[in-house]
Amino acid sequence: MPVSKLKPADIQAAHERIAHAIRRTPVMIAPEINEMLGLELFFKCEQLQHTGSFKLRGATHAVSLLPDDCPGVATHSSGNHGAALARAARDRGLPAHVVMPENAVGFKVDAVRRYGGEVHFCAPNQQAREAGLAEWVEQGFEPVPPYDDDRIIAGQGTCAMELLEQVDDLDLVIAPVGGGGLLAGTALAVMAHAGQVEVFGAEPSGADDTARSLATGSRVDDHHPDTIADGLRALVGLRNLGIIQDQVRSVVTVSDARIVDAMELAWAGLKQLVEPSGAVALAAVMDHADAWRGKRVGVILSGGNLDTTPLLAHWR
Repeated sequence: MPVSKLKPADIQAAHERIAHAIRRTPVMIAPEINEMLGLELFFKCEQLQHTGSFKLRGATHAVSLLPDDCPGVATHSSGNHGAALARAARDRGLPAHVVMPENAVGFKVDAVRRYGGEVHFCAPNQQAREAGLAEWVEQGFEPVPPYDDDRIIAGQGTCAMELLEQVDDLDLVIAPVGGGGLLAGTALAVMAHAGQVEVFGAEPSGADDTARSLATGSRVDDHHPDTIADGLRALVGLRNLGIIQDQVRSVVTVSDARIVDAMELAWAGLKQLVEPSGAVALAAVMDHADAWRGKRVGVILSGGNLDTTPLLAHWR
């Protein structure tokens, strides 16, 4: 089983490599939400990142480490990582091939192409995604996996590193988990912090492979995700799971209905449009507000790539 060799110092090094290419996203507060839930919430707004999600951090870091003679990159993605890698590769003048499930959100497929990536569709399962990526790797393209990769984990960890610099005295940080790059990177970033900050993960109950893997002690094999949070349908990575097992307090699950509630709350309280995957951490806070009452909580809103066409069509 692959094991991550990352240390907390690697997160700082990654940030120094990518700072020129990413946005230091703001932290927002909403007094009305705090009052309603009985918490002090600090929202790290990665939906305002370039490409609309935290994924640009890991993709840019991975691409920054490629040799000058690299012929191009390839990956598999449900959308946000593919778009981020396409942009990062474009900025270095490299082609990017992105294997996407045939049920990927059309809005996200278009985003990959808009940033210069070439899309190749596959069946909507983990095996097909990995097989599709392997074909491009065999042709000589550098694989940049969406999460099970130390370069990616280190880049994603820069999000929490910034949050801890922006907000003092947090009691806990909560991040969504799909493949686990963001949560694993968050845990490493918190390890480097002097304070006693706990790390929690949140995932949809319809894609609860990380929670089940933690309960059994090894990564589960039966994974058939069914959730509106399309960015969190991937099976957790092995490197990622190892870090999560060692450094994350718990991974909690939330229903799709609660995810929608969280999206509505983010819009009402922050006036921020957050996609389902990006709202999962807030959904978990809503479900556990009583247990965490009075805490200072960092909440990572991981993305905002939501297709607004159906909504706007009503007004056309």
